[in-house]
Amino acid sequence: MSHILIVEDEYSLRTDLVDYMSLHGYETTGLGSARELETALEIMPQPRVVILDISLPDGNGFDLAPKIRERFDCGIIMLTAHGDAESRVRGFDSGADIYLVKHTSLREILAAIQSLMRRLPIQDESWNASSEWVLDNTAWRLVPPSGESIKLTSTERAFLDALIGNSGTPCSREDLARLLSNRQTQFDNRHLDAVVSRLRRKIHDHTAIEQPIKSVYGVGYSFSAAGRIGNTRTG
Repeated sequence: MSHILIVEDEYSLRTDLVDYMSLHGYETTGLGSARELETALEIMPQPRVVILDISLPDGNGFDLAPKIRERFDCGIIMLTAHGDAESRVRGFDSGADIYLVKHTSLREILAAIQSLMRRLPIQDESWNASSEWVLDNTAWRLVPPSGESIKLTSTERAFLDALIGNSGTPCSREDLARLLSNRQTQFDNRHLDAVVSRLRRKIHDHTAIEQPIKSVYGVGYSFSAAGRIGNTRTG
């Protein structure tokens, strides 16, 4: 699945972009600062496209674009309030493929991403093996790329089995609730959200890698990272 990285400090715009791109089938990560981006560049799989704001609280897109170019072979779209000709020229000089201003509609931004992806070379997927999460259904544990072992409850295991088995496509809340319910317990949205919150907390406590469990607005949840279901062995 193509990965889109959004670097935007305005929370509402960042959330809108992440939700909209996720609804259209893209694995999407949102970051709010230059520091978050530089940390992500060290640990995350290669993005296909980066949407980059110019004015960030601790840096600017003109300086960050060359760093992205150095680390990844990806497309860069600058999305900014600076619409003057000088800023546009500087944006293209720093490495942007497309330059958009912030009143651009979400639909037009999506079209720009799709157009840019068609022009990019086919991405080498060889990085997936080193950034793969593994769900061990036998031992009831989740193993992130960094190698820690996260013990799971039966409910957490079933939830992750559904998400990873769906190959990145979002699972609806209704389907997940039906899957996790049994004759003793009926799951509703509150129960489902509690499972997700507990599981995210476990992952956060065991690894610094970005959370792979993503909320998909109006749909449910998806597993945004490379993952497989299989057996693992401890060293």
